[in-house]
Amino acid sequence: MSDLFCPATLVVARHGSATYDAVGVASDDGGWLTEVGRRQAADLAAGLTDRRVAAIWCSDMSRAVQTAEIAASVLRVPVRVRSGLREASVGDLAGRSDGLGLFDSVFLRWLDGDLDASAPSAETGGDVVARMRTELESAADQFRGETVLIVSHGGAIGITLPRLASNVPADYARGRVVDNCATCELSVDADGWVLRTWAGAPV
Repeated sequence: MSDLFCPATLVVARHGSATYDAVGVASDDGGWLTEVGRRQAADLAAGLTDRRVAAIWCSDMSRAVQTAEIAASVLRVPVRVRSGLREASVGDLAGRSDGLGLFDSVFLRWLDGDLDASAPSAETGGDVVARMRTELESAADQFRGETVLIVSHGGAIGITLPRLASNVPADYARGRVVDNCATCELSVDADGWVLRTWAGAPV
């Protein structure tokens, strides 16, 4: 990321409430928004109408794309789909009835600092943080002095944002759930990243 003399603000939101083809098992299914999720996306955008959002970047998973598109229709800004913002893959745990619990244990290891951990045949925590960091740094570079809405996923947000920010510990997400369409706000300038809010509350 090049030097940022004009601060950029990234409002990072989890996608809206969704339903999935695979229920009760681990899955990399993109899902689709429920009616509740669609209302959440519209409310997310309504809460940002006074922020002069310049653009929306979102994960390529369908629940995130749908959230971004609904928000964009309210904010009247373009959407850019970025695969680097997607949720962590469950790998070979997909379809397994015990997969959700096993993946939760991997996520907890990430929070504890073991970014080399992964689900079988899936990316490591370090991989997730690296690709998320690349996308967030790119957005900040392209929108200096502006605000961008980023639509991503709870796990990817939880392990990445605290590791970018200089003002919170790396395990800050532990016990701090980011609900559907809740936001975490980051600012970045030449001095680095600062986490301003988490799930809508001041840090």
